[in-house]
Amino acid sequence: MIRVPEFREVVYDSRTWELLSSLRAKAVGVLRALSNCGLNAVVHGSLARGDVTQSSDVDVVVSYLIQPYRVVLCLEEAGFIAHKQYIVKATPAATPKAYIELDAEGREVVSFPLQELTPTEWEFYRFGGVITLRELESGVRVPGVNKNLTLIIPTDRGHLESPVVNYEGYVAFLLGVSINVVHERVRLLLRRDRIGRTGTYLTYVLNASESFEEALSKLMKGGRLSL
Repeated sequence: MIRVPEFREVVYDSRTWELLSSLRAKAVGVLRALSNCGLNAVVHGSLARGDVTQSSDVDVVVSYLIQPYRVVLCLEEAGFIAHKQYIVKATPAATPKAYIELDAEGREVVSFPLQELTPTEWEFYRFGGVITLRELESGVRVPGVNKNLTLIIPTDRGHLESPVVNYEGYVAFLLGVSINVVHERVRLLLRRDRIGRTGTYLTYVLNASESFEEALSKLMKGGRLSL
């Protein structure tokens, strides 16, 4: 039998709804631009769930393998400015990903994998909550887990929340992810709470005149990355 947690209701005030609407409008602009180029992207995290704060980011993800220049060109043609571009490989076994920051504060980010994501890596996104452009435009919010290991279930008034720890089976069932993914995320986030972030295996920031393709070639030739 799956153990079901007790929930606490959080009712949003007008400022939270306004902030959610504002951040989602920014995300819609990015997703529409990508869609106009034939690129399907999703929004990940608090914007998908609804539990936004003043520190929430606009996290847009193209979840499949694509030539990097297509994403860069598409955003440029839509009038977006790439303030920073970089490549991250979180661990030796992780799929390397490209990131494009669309604002000076790094709060609006488009990312995409430089290799095919594994099924488990895609489930990591679903663990936090993902929605498509159509769902975003329709006001859909979905369940997911935040970085504090709190399960968020949207309601008309705000959301319900409960702890994830000790209720991993329920969370896996609700989110449609494997129990192994839930246990892995719990292990990782609890470890961060204990010892803080320990950095990533590889972070490479592109210079102003460098493309992702050139950066990948440099990293591969230097033995720092293999695809």
